[in-house]
Amino acid sequence: MSAMLEHTNFTVTNPDTTAKWMCDLFDWHIRWSGDGMTTGRTVHVGTDTHYLALFSYGDTQQNPADTHRYAGGLNHIALVTDDIKAMEAKVRKLGFEPHNHGDYEPGLRFYFKDNDGIEFEIVQYT
Repeated sequence: MSAMLEHTNFTVTNPDTTAKWMCDLFDWHIRWSGDGMTTGRTVHVGTDTHYLALFSYGDTQQNPADTHRYAGGLNHIALVTDDIKAMEAKVRKLGFEPHNHGDYEPGLRFYFKDNDGIEFEIVQYT
């Protein structure tokens, strides 16, 4: 028996705004959007098989803590590309600043933070 990751749910300031840049950058689509189960708003954005559930109560507050130091903290979300240079150009075009470039096994990578301070890792395996 095995399991496959279907989705990850996390809080953002504005699910619609975040979903838009994700669609533009990653060539994803919105799978579903609407009211949250009990409150707030949720947008599911991704592919036909995997997605991110973007949630907001509507009064989201920023977390000033370094999430790397706390159990349960979101450190980053990693995505694989087959053209890291083109992806970096798209990241810059959307106004995000790539940083922490690396060239080590098993591939090339860089990181960027979105407007909510969520860090994304872009990887191209060699």
